[in-house]
Amino acid sequence: MLVDQLGRPLRDLRISVTDRCNLRCTYCMPAEVFGPDYAFLPRHDLLSFEEIARLARLFVALGVRKLRLTGGEPTLRRDLPDLVARLAGLEGVQDVAMTTNGLLLPRLAPALKAAGLRRVTVSLDSLDPELFGRMNGLGTHPQRVLDGIEAALQAGLGVKINTVVQRGVNDAGLRELWLNLRDLAPVRFIEFMDVGNHNGWNLESVVPSREVLARLSAGGQEERFTAVTPTYRGEVATRHRSEGGHEVGLISSVTAPFCGDCSRARLSAVGSLYTCLFAAAGTDLRAPLRAGATDETLLALISGIWQARADRYSEERGAQSRPLKVEMSHIGG
Repeated sequence: MLVDQLGRPLRDLRISVTDRCNLRCTYCMPAEVFGPDYAFLPRHDLLSFEEIARLARLFVALGVRKLRLTGGEPTLRRDLPDLVARLAGLEGVQDVAMTTNGLLLPRLAPALKAAGLRRVTVSLDSLDPELFGRMNGLGTHPQRVLDGIEAALQAGLGVKINTVVQRGVNDAGLRELWLNLRDLAPVRFIEFMDVGNHNGWNLESVVPSREVLARLSAGGQEERFTAVTPTYRGEVATRHRSEGGHEVGLISSVTAPFCGDCSRARLSAVGSLYTCLFAAAGTDLRAPLRAGATDETLLALISGIWQARADRYSEERGAQSRPLKVEMSHIGG
């Protein structure tokens, strides 16, 4: 089993397929930075489907069992179901999932499911149209996301909903959001993180997960929660189940970091390998790939990177200086 300097195995690979997005969420791609003149990656710089599938096959050979497609917004990548089919067909892959804003799922969900996609995680930060429009930077109505969630469910995909919580922004509506969505899909509340370099993060904007759970529990007996035992090492969300049988997840990378169990590698859209969401730099796999490197050479390169890994940014946050980090739109969440 391939392990890093802290004994963490390589089990999950997150694959960004594009740096483009059709929203401008303030905590990820704020419109004042990623405006109309922003230079996104040219298509020839992106890994081809053949290159992605080859690298994924090598990661699987080293122990990866779960693949997740990210972006940017992955549904903007043309012919995405073709890539899903390639990845789902790799021997040893147990799960292919995707993180998305859900806007294009009404059109794509059936084809993605048929190609082998099993699950989607859909971002939805508020049900208030005016507030959600401000948070997504383009005035997009939350009903469009809800339509995408419904399309995914109708197609037979597993669905989870992610909500990034920011104090003074959307925290007042958490209970209402939970009550309206809990019968639709499990909701996961994420502490606002200092990803990328442009989201204006500060600690005062973080609503600790314990406070989120207390707010959800304010309605009496039915909303009292019991912790659920993790199903595997490295499970990102701590899960709780209400007396009414509804599950909620809490992702607490600021107040309760889970670096010690992190088994995730990240492949950017241009083929750079990152070993942490908050990394300052990655390792270029595209250059040797396109230069004709053998599988053995690439396996040795990837193995060496993982075995040297000692990242634990969230545990060290505030105790180190890392002025520049890779943008989340390049490597997904």
